[in-house]
Amino acid sequence: MISFQAEKQVVRDFYASLNSANDDALSGVMSKYCAPDLLWRGFHPFDQIRGPEAVAEQFWVPLHQSLTRLQRRMDVFMAGANMFDADDGVWVSSMGHLMGLFDQPWLGIQPTGKMAFLRYCAFHKVVEGKIAETAMYFDIPHLMMQAGLQPFPPQTAAHLVQPGPATHDGLLFDAQPVEEGEKTLVAINAMISDLGQWDSELTLEQELAQTWCDDMIWWGPAGIGATYTIERYAKQHSGPFRASFTERSKTNHICRMAEGHYGGFFGWPNFTAVPSGGFMGMPATQKAGEFRVIDIYRRAGGKLAENWIFIDLLHFWKQQGVDVLARMAGISKT
Repeated sequence: MISFQAEKQVVRDFYASLNSANDDALSGVMSKYCAPDLLWRGFHPFDQIRGPEAVAEQFWVPLHQSLTRLQRRMDVFMAGANMFDADDGVWVSSMGHLMGLFDQPWLGIQPTGKMAFLRYCAFHKVVEGKIAETAMYFDIPHLMMQAGLQPFPPQTAAHLVQPGPATHDGLLFDAQPVEEGEKTLVAINAMISDLGQWDSELTLEQELAQTWCDDMIWWGPAGIGATYTIERYAKQHSGPFRASFTERSKTNHICRMAEGHYGGFFGWPNFTAVPSGGFMGMPATQKAGEFRVIDIYRRAGGKLAENWIFIDLLHFWKQQGVDVLARMAGISKT
């Protein structure tokens, strides 16, 4: 059994220190657990940040000041070797919500004084006891919706405060059997192979059934929403998405890994595609756009059962000439 326990402990200690630190101590926490040349990738408007102190100043301190009494509510925690470079550090991933009291404006979004949930997922690359890279993606449009804003036209599926795995076993604090992670990676890779074709002779539902459980749940981001069962997923997201884009590039992931029944990946970007009409109720631009995405999966048997998706829709639409964040911030101030 391959153990990633030391790297997991680094991230668990890092999280515990972040959770208990006041604003003045956040920079010190980042410097203690992260490499001096940390590369941090986040969603728009944060994008790439270099160095732990800069991440604290630009992201963590403002977030702590806005979502007071912040706490991390994890639903998935796992670790693994990157299938693209197994000898270059261990990646530790966590997913869930950052919950707090929305007491001060954040990114121009006006506070509610009520509980708010920022859905997040993070991949941390641990090298020699330090976090060398982080990809932390978060659903800002969902926070807007909690503040009473509507950043996008009506979505094709449903978006809620998304729960963790139906099996309630996503926190892999203990070491997992190697063979289970290998099975999960096989299932994810098979799904990616099917997804990348877009020209299968099978119907969409037949194609999906090769790698997905019939009662699969696709937990999509705000603006698209979540959908349940292969039939509804094909109707409410996968079909409309494929019909709305042309010239989809090949998949390009920075990390893809699995442990136990869970796995996932991220890219920067994962792929590019040209909107040719209808995506999220927005007009076609015929202009290629980047999709920065994190996917987390739960496997059941030989197929995928649940999928949590984080897409930087603010970045994508800004490339198309629509600055959703600036527009919503303006509405929030009136």
